[in-house]
Amino acid sequence: MPRISAWEKPVLRSVIPVVEASGHVRTSEAAVDRVARWMAYEEFTMPDGSVEGPFDFGSDPDTIIDASMLTSSVNFAYTDFESGKRFETDYQGRRWADAEAMFAGIHNAAHSGTPVLDGGFLATVTADDLASIFRGNMEMPMLEERAQILNEIGAVLVERYDGRFHNFVRSCEPANYADGNGLLERLVQEFPRFADVSDYNGQPVRFYKLGQLCLWSLHVSLCATGALAIRDLADMTAFADYILPVALQMMGVLEYTAELDDQITRGILLERDSDEEVEIRSHTIYATALLTDAINLIRPADRQIVIPQLDYRLWSTYHKAFPTLRPHHLTRTIMY
Repeated sequence: MPRISAWEKPVLRSVIPVVEASGHVRTSEAAVDRVARWMAYEEFTMPDGSVEGPFDFGSDPDTIIDASMLTSSVNFAYTDFESGKRFETDYQGRRWADAEAMFAGIHNAAHSGTPVLDGGFLATVTADDLASIFRGNMEMPMLEERAQILNEIGAVLVERYDGRFHNFVRSCEPANYADGNGLLERLVQEFPRFADVSDYNGQPVRFYKLGQLCLWSLHVSLCATGALAIRDLADMTAFADYILPVALQMMGVLEYTAELDDQITRGILLERDSDEEVEIRSHTIYATALLTDAINLIRPADRQIVIPQLDYRLWSTYHKAFPTLRPHHLTRTIMY
């Protein structure tokens, strides 16, 4: 059976030992085959080349890169850990939630004259500044952590890249992996906030959720214009977050122990790097890779998909259903 190239790359390779040793989560290969038999006939869209959207930063590729990299840097933790309430904000005549609410805040700030895309501003931004930028139905969780992240990023941008993320991107090969000079390889080395690595039984497990998601977003926004195209999309894995495990569990692909399922249902936090949390994320990456392979085995050669397309299919459907569908696991982390 042909397999996607992601199986040979660091992220997917690193989750295999976790899958093999898991005590709290398992992937049902029978369910993978069952789901693939109907999902293979769905439409999986590729980038349409549009650089516009509800938060339009214009057509300049460098500005789009700066905005995408900035939002990716603080794209985590929108649910209050005590109440379970989601961060929401009103902007441009409608209400936005979660990541879209964060993006709305940055878009509003940029268009109001705040230099949010400049490394000099990011290097000195405070939690109080961010509270003003991200105004909504409640205080966005983990503002102190977000400020610290942006301070560290801003300092690197000012020191090495004339204060702008697009200069970093232009200094890399337009690929995830390129003998050390790929965008993902450099991103996780030069900006520690993207080094999404956990420990499991003394071994590193690489997830790189935000780094990969950011590069996919850049590709979607810019590939049709010729400004930037990531050449090794098939090397990407799923972007292991809160929503994908819900989708896979509801389809019967992921199975949890009764104890773990009860913990999630009751809203009890899973500790960052706990066996349970690492296993959920690892099986999410593993199961979506299996499902992509199974789907591609059914589809014709000219209609093959990459994992990020499956990721978006699952995320977009089940994110809309949240939170009425079922609760997701909660972990206090800056990585997703």
